[in-house]
Amino acid sequence: MQCNQLTRLIKGWFLHVKEETMAPARMMQFVDQHTKECEVCQEDLDLHQEIEEIRKFILPESKIPKAYRAKTKALTPEISPTAEPEKEIAANSKSTAKTD
Repeated sequence: MQCNQLTRLIKGWFLHVKEETMAPARMMQFVDQHTKECEVCQEDLDLHQEIEEIRKFILPESKIPKAYRAKTKALTPEISPTAEPEKEIAANSKSTAKTD
């Protein structure tokens, strides 16, 4: 990152994010806005990649646009019940009725 102003701003904004006085998405909006207006940032060829790394670190997975999300394997397995739910519920209610 060649822009010293952006580096200073990101550090300050990150402190606000950690203190929960600024939303992470808002911080990234400020970063994007600065890079569009700053001449130093526009000339920096590696800046886009560095900003994407910051975005992945700052934003939770659900807030990252789908274009930026890494394709990951589903964390929860598919549910395939062995018994039919209605029969299982009926069997449980009969067994509790007998014990009452």
